[in-house]
Order: sequence, then structure tokens, then C-alpha cells
Amino acid sequence: MTLLVVWAVLSFGGVFFARDMTWVVAGWPLNYWFCAQGAVLCFLLIVAVYAWRCRRSGTETDAAQAPQGPYRRRLHRNFGLYVLCMLVFLGLMAGAEQRGLSRYWIGGIFLFATFALYASIGIYCRTSDPAEYYVAGRRIPPIYNGMATAADWMSAASFISLAGGLYLHGFSGSNGQPGGLAYIMGWTGGFCLVALLIAPRLRRMQLYTVPDFFGARFGGRWPRWIAAGAAVLCSFTYVVAQIYAVGLITSRLTGVQFEIGILLGLGGVLVCSFLGGMRAVTWTQVAQYVILILAFLIPVSWLAYKQLGNPLAPLVYGQQLPKIAALEKQLTESPAEISVLAEYSQRAATYGAMLQDVPATLARERAAAQARLRQLKIDRADASAVRKAARELAALPQDEAAAREQWTRARQDNLERARPLAGMSPHTLVFAGDPEGSPEERDSFNAARLNFLALMFCLMTGTAALPHLLTRFYTTPTVAEARSSVAWSLLFIALLYLAAPALAVLVKFEVMSHVVGQSFDNLPTWMAQWTQVDPALLQVADVNGDHILQFAELRLGADLVMLATPELGGLPYVVSGLVAAGGLAAALSTADGLLLTMGNALAHDLYFRGARRESDPMVRVLLSKFALLLLALAAAYVAAQKPADILALVSASFSLAAAAFFPAMVAGLFWQRTTRRAAVAGMLVGLGVTLWYMLVNAPMVRAALGLGGSGLWWGIQPISAGVFGLPAGALVIWLLSQFGPHPSKNQNSGL
Repeated sequence: MTLLVVWAVLSFGGVFFARDMTWVVAGWPLNYWFCAQGAVLCFLLIVAVYAWRCRRSGTETDAAQAPQGPYRRRLHRNFGLYVLCMLVFLGLMAGAEQRGLSRYWIGGIFLFATFALYASIGIYCRTSDPAEYYVAGRRIPPIYNGMATAADWMSAASFISLAGGLYLHGFSGSNGQPGGLAYIMGWTGGFCLVALLIAPRLRRMQLYTVPDFFGARFGGRWPRWIAAGAAVLCSFTYVVAQIYAVGLITSRLTGVQFEIGILLGLGGVLVCSFLGGMRAVTWTQVAQYVILILAFLIPVSWLAYKQLGNPLAPLVYGQQLPKIAALEKQLTESPAEISVLAEYSQRAATYGAMLQDVPATLARERAAAQARLRQLKIDRADASAVRKAARELAALPQDEAAAREQWTRARQDNLERARPLAGMSPHTLVFAGDPEGSPEERDSFNAARLNFLALMFCLMTGTAALPHLLTRFYTTPTVAEARSSVAWSLLFIALLYLAAPALAVLVKFEVMSHVVGQSFDNLPTWMAQWTQVDPALLQVADVNGDHILQFAELRLGADLVMLATPELGGLPYVVSGLVAAGGLAAALSTADGLLLTMGNALAHDLYFRGARRESDPMVRVLLSKFALLLLALAAAYVAAQKPADILALVSASFSLAAAAFFPAMVAGLFWQRTTRRAAVAGMLVGLGVTLWYMLVNAPMVRAALGLGGSGLWWGIQPISAGVFGLPAGALVIWLLSQFGPHPSKNQNSGL
């Protein structure tokens, strides 16, 4: 209990009073250092101390015995050999680049070498034994389960988008977007809840899946079925983002179309999770962790050495923070930048005028586009000009509703970019607005701080409720080693999360000091190459017509910052290949775990907990594989539509998981009075409130329903919808359990 109080005070108290922590210690602003590094180290200490105290007390016994020494020594030897081979491979690739090996070959070799590695592990670890398929035989040592959990956890959102979110939104973002450091604190602080409340207790129950807990604890079919459906919902949202990232990286490495890249990556996912289940996925994720952590730390260390003469980026990047603040002030006062912002403001006004009479404006725009196309054909213009005019005509909205939605979004986008720094907050600003300023500034400050806290809360509780993460702790030999595994997991995750803010700062300094100010004729080729992959990733336009790139004329997508870092910093292309391989490893490792969770939920929890629960274990595993395959194809189709950026999709799944699972799981573990009816109602209410808040605030839904104004409650963004769903579910569980009939004995038999 003491450690839980310490966790809460550090997390929410530190953020709430962050604006007041204005001291500078060893060159670091204390509030920035605490949220970027200090809190992560404190969370790691809490988890480690808890595991040590429980192990030292020796009050619990485990039926399972830990693997014998020879088994672990063999694992250590094989792992050391693998790391050595990986370093040798990188050295050989660097030497080949020096000797003239083309970029095309380097990218292809990295892609197919990593796919071959994962496929080999999947084939070697193939199994149809239920215990091996679902929980890897419960014999994974804590350190290796920690690596696998870290790889499973550090998805494309962590590897690709986290540094990009920090680059774009700085410390605390703005009213409409919580700051990037909320992700750092939320995704690491949640592991304290996993260790202190959830993982050891679930491991003690000898389960296969998270819905198994609801079936064992509450009895009946409905708790298990609702839990399985919620697991599929939040995992599907999560896996779409991973497959999108796979397509993005594969298409950049090989030059194939985005959709073809998705299919290539899908093969790499299926060969592991389909053939070997949790056993193959675990050892593939261990291999993937090594690749992704090297791929992240090498470029950030290289940039730190280039800019500061010291490769230990997390220790020294604070020196760049005052330099960035000076560059931000310089850009804010630049006449060229001001002219760009004025042009964005004019474009926003134009879109505002178009929205005054949508039908007439749409008819006028369509008639003008048709007239241009006809005139070009009459004049026998160049074919490229005709195609361009035809594309412009086809790009016009098809109806009034689509026009209103598209032009409203364009107007809002231009209004954002018309703000200083093209809408980006100063990097070290602790919440927008001013708590002692005008009423508008106070409202802005309160909204920014509230959104930061709400997102952090959803990420923490979602971390403690995501099924694919909790299932990883079923694979350890004992309950004590499950606790140790959480500590190892957080340690391996912290290596990347401490470096991500450093990467964002170093990249921002590189952009502001070396990229901005270049002539459009001399822009690096990598910009055009990434634009071809997806124009939304990178936008460059000479808005004010001076042929010089201004900061407001360059927009880097959050999903691009990490992937383009090697080219941005002038690193050898072999590092770009390694970064792409690391991004693939992050996306594939998480996709493996998510697809396995969904397939098991459909087959093990939905199908076989009905009339056929006594079926042959081999048949159960085969149907899990079949369900996994169907879900993978469905997720690939959705990812090909590019529904949203990676960070938004992943964050939505955390709100869904927090609202659906966290209240019922914690109440079921710690309160014997919790009833089946209360758990079912709480999960449905929590999930329903969260989904409703997300949907009713989606721009497309509001436009389709003709809803005006803002549908936000207290200014909370839809990404943090779980902050409403979770308390609603918890309240329903308490009311129905407290004032309803007492649970029967068999409902508590699972405890």
C-alpha cells in the first residue's frame, strides 16, 4: 500500500505542480527532467523494491519449480552468441556500404535477413501443445520474459511515433493535444500497477488468457464472453497501427507499394504466431528486442556525439534545451516566418468563406475544375498537366457533407499552422496558457494540465489491463519470478524511454539549425523519397514564395521523425537500414502478441467455453490458429485504408482496455463481494461510455450527424475517453455489488 501511495504522489502530484518546479539543476529544468527521466527511474525503483521485498519475505510458495541451471546456462550461451552474430552482421553491412554496396541492396538485405531470422525461430518453435501454444510451457526465465515483454510492449507507437510526438508537442502540448511526456510517464507508470496489483495474482491462478480470469472468478459464460469481446476490440485497434507501420517501413526499404508492404510484413507476423504460438512469439520477441534497442540507441547516440561530443544522449541532451528555446524565439520574430503564418491565416479565412455556403461553393469549384480540364484538352496541353487537372477534379468532395467535413478540417489545420512555430508549443513549456493571466489563458492552462493528467491516467490503467501484456506474465515458472519479470521488463523499456526525449530534442535542434534556411533547390533527396511513401508523413511547400525553407513550411509527421533521423543527421545508410529493421521488429513483435491474444480469445474463450468445452486440445489450438489468420487479414485490410496515425490508434486501445478490464479485474481480485452481475454491467458500461465519447467527438461522425460546437466534457480529448468510462464502470460495480445479492461461493472459488 505504501508503494502504491508513493506511485500516486509521484505521478499525479509531480505533474499537477510541474509548473511550480522552475528550478534549474545541473543545467536541467527540474520539471522537464522529472517528467522525462526522474519519474521513470522512480517507477523502476518501486517495482524493483516490491519484487525484492516479496522475495525476501518468502511467505509464498509456488507449485511450479524454476527451470534447472543447465537450461538457463544454455539460454545465456545462445543469447550471447546471437548478440555477437548481430554485431558482426552490422559490421559486415557497414563495410559493404563503404565498398559501394547500393542502398537498394542494403535495405533489401536488412528486410529479408530479419524476416528470415523470425521465420527460422517460428519454424523451430512450432507446436500444437496447448500449454506451449498458450503460455510457452510456463518456463521462461524472468530476464528473457522481460526482454520479450519489452519488445511486445514497445510497439510501433514507442519506437516510431513516441519521439515524433515529443518533437511535435514538446513537454505538454496544447489544448487539443496532450504533450509527449504524458506518454513517457503513462506507459512506464502503468507497470507499477501491473506489479503491485495484477500480474502476480493472475499468475498464481494458472490461467491461459485474461478472459480465463473472468470465467474462473465470476463463473458463467457472460463475464468470459464480454472479456473476450473487449480483448478483441482493444487488440484489433492496436494491431491495425502495427500493421500500418510494417507497410510504411517495408515500402520505404524496398520501394514496393504500401499495400504490398503490408502483405510482406503480414507474412513475417504469421510465420511466428501461427506456427508456434506463445512459445515461438516469446523467443522471436527476445531476438526483436535486441534489434530494436540497437536501432534506437545507435542513431540517438550518434546524433548526441555529433552535436555535443558525448554519445550518452540521456545524460547530456539537456544542454540543447536552452539553444532550442533561443531558436524558437528567433523563429517567432523572423519576418519570413511571420509572412508564412499570414498566408496560412489567409487560407483559413478562405476556407471559412467557402463554408458559409457549401452547396454554391462546391458547385462553383467543380465547374471551375471542369473548365480547366476542358481548356487544357482543347489547348492540347502536356499530358502531365492534364493528369494533374483530372486529379484535382477527382479530389473534390463528392457531396455537401463531405465538402463541409473536408473544408472544416482544412480550415482548422490552417488556423493551427497560422500560430507561432506553426502551431507547435515551445518545447519546454509546462502547459499552455498562464495560471495567473487572463481568463482565456487560465482556461487554456487548466485544459492543458487536465488533458495531460487524463491521458496519463488512461495510459497507466490501460497498461495494467491490456490482455496481450498480462498474458506475458503467465509464462514465468513461479509467482515470484512473475514479479521479477515485471521489473526486468520496465528496465528494458526504460532504456528506450529515457532516450526518446533525447532524440526528439536532438532532431528538433538539427531541423531548426541546419534544415531550416536551405534553398528549395538544395533540399536533401530523402524528403522527396519519404513524400512518395506517404504525403501525410512530410509536407514541404514554398508558402511565401521566397524559395527558402522556413520552419512553418516544413511539417514532419510523428511517424517520420525516428525513421528519418539517420538521413536527417547525415548518418551512413546502414544505420537507416538498422532503424527500419528496428521499427519492423517493434511492430512485428507487438502484432505477434496481439494476434495471438485475439485468436485465443475467439477460439479458447468464446467457442470452447460453450457446449464443446471438452474438445480435443489439438483441435482447440488449430481453431486458435485459424481465428488468428482471419483477424490478421482483417487488420491488414483496415491498415491499408490508413485510418489514423499510429499514436492515436494505440492510445485509443489503452482507453478501451482501461474502461473494460481494470475496474472489474481489480474488484474481482481484491473484493470478494464483487458479483457476476456487477462485473458484467461494469464492463459493459465502462466500454459503452468510452466508445460513445470517442465516436461522438470524431469529426466525421459529428459532420454526418450535423452536430455543432464541441462535444467535449471539461475539454478532455477523445483519446482519453477512458477517464470517463473507467469511473463509470467502477461505480456500477460498486453499486450492484454493495446493494445487490451476495455472490455465491462458486463465484469466489477462483480467488
